[in-house]
Amino acid sequence: MSAEVRDVFKLSRDWLSVQEVVDTVSSSSCGAISVFIGTTREDQVDGRKVVGLEYEAYESMVQSELTKLCADIRTRWPSVRHVCIHHRLGWVSVGEASVIMAISSPHRHEGQQAVQYCISQLKANAPIWKKEVYDNQETSWRENSECSWSQSPEKTCSESHNQN
Repeated sequence: MSAEVRDVFKLSRDWLSVQEVVDTVSSSSCGAISVFIGTTREDQVDGRKVVGLEYEAYESMVQSELTKLCADIRTRWPSVRHVCIHHRLGWVSVGEASVIMAISSPHRHEGQQAVQYCISQLKANAPIWKKEVYDNQETSWRENSECSWSQSPEKTCSESHNQN
């Protein structure tokens, strides 16, 4: 068995492919591929229906944060073989995938734990921002409750950043 590991990250304005992500982490030495797919959900916010999200990112910093995240995952779960994370930028309609990640490992337990940790840390540390777009064409920048700069789960990113 080769000691080679593979970490692949992609930020894209195009539709994301689950099969591409799974194929990227596939390995004959692994009996498990754990996958997470985050989709844009139809939601109601203050009586307005969410029709989509717009994502923006500080792309070079995202790459740096994901590199650190993969190193952290490998420290916590040394058996993890390959990691692949694809995240959408730009417009993402309700029902479409905004993030797909897959992790291969010899056994399912490590991969499942690593995927859960990976999405939580990505949401907490990667400089990727989302703007909700509502059916009345109003918009609101939102932050993840996990984000490290969050002051309160109810505040939008612009409210938090304006306090600094």
